[in-house]
Amino acid sequence: MREVWFVLHGYWQLASYFLRHFRAIDNGHRLFVAPEALSRFYLQEYQRVGASWMTREAREAEIEDYLRYLDALYNRVLATHDRDAVTVHLLGFSQGGATASRWATLGQIQPDRLILWAGDLAHDIDLAACGERLGRMDLTFIVGSEDEFITPDKMAAQEAHLSNYDIPYRFVPFEGEHRLDADVLKALADG
Repeated sequence: MREVWFVLHGYWQLASYFLRHFRAIDNGHRLFVAPEALSRFYLQEYQRVGASWMTREAREAEIEDYLRYLDALYNRVLATHDRDAVTVHLLGFSQGGATASRWATLGQIQPDRLILWAGDLAHDIDLAACGERLGRMDLTFIVGSEDEFITPDKMAAQEAHLSNYDIPYRFVPFEGEHRLDADVLKALADG
């Protein structure tokens, strides 16, 4: 295994369904780890189940819970892989982006690459305290041109905030909505 990818789903999603997107880049040298958010709920009049990383109810406790959970998972996965011999990618989609950014800055994971897809840094991350740590990661934002949640104004504010702290990042736009795109994912994995 040369790469370990921790992939965090968005709101309403389940890890098993989210993981299917990564078949497009499964080359036999990548291990994909898709943890599921700890809070599940019914969708569409009990037809489906979804999950959420957190809500505003007991917010700080939920963040602490998922950071402990993700750290335990990371330590378990890396116990069987030589950290110096693998590249660690952390991808968060939508709500999973805020979760990934908190984990990358507050948790035990030290990803080589942090990818926030249709998401942004959690608003409560203290860039003065975490900027150096973020600066050591290849930070990439991927946003669809028609994304109704990550608007151009929101992305511009994120870029200005990062620039204030001299945190390098890459912005990758694509034609599309609030979703993963297989072609963009392939280009990202190959590049």
